[in-house]
Amino acid sequence: MQSRRGFIGMAAGTAAMLGARPVCTLAQGASPGPGPIMTALSTYMSAALTRPLPDEVAEQAKYHLVDTVAAMISGSELPPGQAAQRYIREHGGNGAITVVGSALTASPIDAALANGVMAHADETDDSHNESRSHPGCSVVPAALASCEVFGVDGIGLLRAVTLGYDVGTRVVMAMGGASFSYENSLSTHSIAGTFGAAAAAICAAGLDARQVRWALDYAAQESSGFLAWRRDTDHIEKAFVFAGMPARNGVTAALLVKSGWNGVDDIFSGADNFFTAYAPKAQPDRLADKLGERYEIAQTDIKKWTVGSPIQAPLDAIEAIRGKQPFETDQVKKVTVRLAPSVAAVVDNRDIPDICLQHMVAVMLIDKTVSFHAAHDKPRMQDPAVLQQRAKIELVRDEELAKVLPAREAVVEIDLADGSHLLERVGAVRGTPRNPMTRNEVIDKARDLTAPVLGREPSMKLIETIFEIEKVADIHSLRRLLQRS
Repeated sequence: MQSRRGFIGMAAGTAAMLGARPVCTLAQGASPGPGPIMTALSTYMSAALTRPLPDEVAEQAKYHLVDTVAAMISGSELPPGQAAQRYIREHGGNGAITVVGSALTASPIDAALANGVMAHADETDDSHNESRSHPGCSVVPAALASCEVFGVDGIGLLRAVTLGYDVGTRVVMAMGGASFSYENSLSTHSIAGTFGAAAAAICAAGLDARQVRWALDYAAQESSGFLAWRRDTDHIEKAFVFAGMPARNGVTAALLVKSGWNGVDDIFSGADNFFTAYAPKAQPDRLADKLGERYEIAQTDIKKWTVGSPIQAPLDAIEAIRGKQPFETDQVKKVTVRLAPSVAAVVDNRDIPDICLQHMVAVMLIDKTVSFHAAHDKPRMQDPAVLQQRAKIELVRDEELAKVLPAREAVVEIDLADGSHLLERVGAVRGTPRNPMTRNEVIDKARDLTAPVLGREPSMKLIETIFEIEKVADIHSLRRLLQRS
């Protein structure tokens, strides 16, 4: 196995070699073999199952594993989760892989699809700002399904999940990251999700370096999704685009190659490569940038509030204002929320409660917090008391805040009836790498999401087991904790 120091040196040299992109001069149909970036990436990925993680990275991986599993379990009771289970009952029930939050099993591909949809059944799951993606909701379902197929242990699961976060996010960052997402209609969430899920499944399957390259080829061919998901009013199509489809596609790519399929040796370079098709301005060297040194799972946000990412900072700001100067709802005359224009567009007067900024701010004013139940209570959107507060809220699209993207900063101003003007700017949202949640906060959130579905004691047993995942000899043993009794 190649040493970490040796790999980092190779990756650094590779990046330098790619300062200018070579022109392919081979005859049409000829294969030039893998380029230096693909060689570095596939070599790293093929060794991931046996490569130890730094202790602090393993801890972060546990946070995200707990958080995503909790999102699946709570999502199993929401409309997208129910739709996923209905599909499994009617069309996908043949197989032995766990469907979380149910008593169902399915094939690896269908289980990954269903668990992915449940993981993003709402806005509970994690997010990665620089790549504009939600890694956990596709990576974790793909890792769980693949690790069950291949009898991987708990340490292997943690390593597969970590690799998925590293690869999926880097593909989109190489494409241009957040700026790429703002300039076209392709969905960075599904692209990152497909490659991340494929990487997790590749790790679990133990593919060698050449097989890794072929599986990445199939992942590239499957990458899809565009911004029409914004029209979805029930979160079902969104859950499919962000999570179910990518998880399914990633597992498919790995299983095809594991069964003996071959493919293109380097889908990221040469004529008609992935970046030429999707992002001609891409920087392919970012694929291997600081692999083994910077772990993207540690750069991924965990949401304190179970609402859309752009609403996190405004809720933090209101909580901070109230902590400094308590006030009652009837004292509020006006609330002004400032967000970057592209961020504001995602949450401006949406039909779904947990991604509607005006509604969630109104709920925060009334309840003085936002619970999971409140964020998913759609009938409450018509409650006269909520509508009265909602009428006080103005969302301003602030170009100044666009300058700090991809950081989603927010400014909240509250004017009270007595003339007081309260203001709070949130630059580091709770749960982001600059303001991380503690282990206890992650546990509290997970317990709140899972206990109503599994029961309090089974919920705590599941959480404790994930935090001691190194002791799990076979992922199959998690089924009794992941499913309803």
